[in-house]
Amino acid sequence: MNITRLIYFLSLTVATTLSHAAIKPLDHIIVVVNDDVITYAMLEDRVKDFHKQLELSQLSRIEPEALKKQVLERMIRDTIQIQRAKLFGITVDDLMLNRMLEQLAKSNKMSLEMFRDTIESEGINYTRFREQTRDEIIIKQLQERIVVSKINVSDQEIQQFIEQNESSDSSDVTYHLRHILIATPESATPEDIDKAKEQADFVYKRLAQGSKFEDLAIKESSGRNALKGGDLGERKANELPQLFVDAVKDLSSGESSKPVKSASGFHLLHLISSSNDQLMVKQTHARHILIRPNDEVSDDQARETLLKVKQEIEDGKSFAELASEYSDDPGSKIKGGDLGWAGPGDFTPVFENVSNSLSIGQISEPFKTQFGWHILEVLAHRDHDQTKTNKQNRARNAIQKRKIDEELRLWLRRIRDEAYVEFIDEEA
Repeated sequence: MNITRLIYFLSLTVATTLSHAAIKPLDHIIVVVNDDVITYAMLEDRVKDFHKQLELSQLSRIEPEALKKQVLERMIRDTIQIQRAKLFGITVDDLMLNRMLEQLAKSNKMSLEMFRDTIESEGINYTRFREQTRDEIIIKQLQERIVVSKINVSDQEIQQFIEQNESSDSSDVTYHLRHILIATPESATPEDIDKAKEQADFVYKRLAQGSKFEDLAIKESSGRNALKGGDLGERKANELPQLFVDAVKDLSSGESSKPVKSASGFHLLHLISSSNDQLMVKQTHARHILIRPNDEVSDDQARETLLKVKQEIEDGKSFAELASEYSDDPGSKIKGGDLGWAGPGDFTPVFENVSNSLSIGQISEPFKTQFGWHILEVLAHRDHDQTKTNKQNRARNAIQKRKIDEELRLWLRRIRDEAYVEFIDEEA
């Protein structure tokens, strides 16, 4: 235990004013986590912030004591991870943090200043939000180094996955789930398992009596998404543990599963919705002519050349021949500018938007992308089933995501069990 830090926190007091005789309660240590401590004031601040977030997400029905317990466990887990990150030299400086916050603001279509004002207008302390964001980035980097980077998916696993799911009616089903985990220790005794099962059965009974799943997730769950009401988001069946799929595949929307057991403990799943999606995409067959501006060819000259080429095509000259003569795209030039079939995300957004806007046989006006100036002719449109084309990539991503979830859950439980955690104030 860091004695200097301990003495500092034990000496914390809230100053009195001359006009008030009453002394405010002392701040005090409530939990020791290895060489760090969590104080009453730190917990109260985090509870306030989480409560504000829950209000915004309409999950504010949870009892204050239950929320405090869940937030405290989250703080313990985060503290342990931050400590481990320090051992690996993982840090996030102010410059990196500012860039991340600017990206976050931009994703919400705000300036950083507007974003800060919005955070504060919602009752959340921006300085704490900023430091919590720093911690979250550090924790994510740690998890990527310790867990994610070590996840490998072999070609054999991909092939086995595809073979198993080709005969499965649920391979393309998307589930939107909530999750409650009643965790057991890594080396659980029969008594630990019985106690967890009893708690899981109690939670299921509460659900049967009409309690909200999201409320019980916040109150009872040890899962990483507990403070989001257990919301796992939308995931394909093949991105979920088979245990979860088996538990929910026969449920109707709004129903919850009975507790199911795994190495981590007992799980309860709630089906928000499900859908069976075929991977149909709109594809365009197009050809283009590209002219790249350079030291000898300005933007205006490139555009003017393409206007002349477009006029020649409209006068009857061959698009393919002119592409072979003028185009600076070596890959398509030898094919008369032919780009083949392309779907969403295959080309830049500007290029994709132009191709989607044209009718068959229509030639675009010159337009610019990061590669240079183009004219584009659409040869055909089609709706294409890309299920088979994407099968291997989807299989790899699904296996990787499932492995990461499982390994991360086990790793978090292990480091929590290995840490020295002493509750000084059980009533905090």
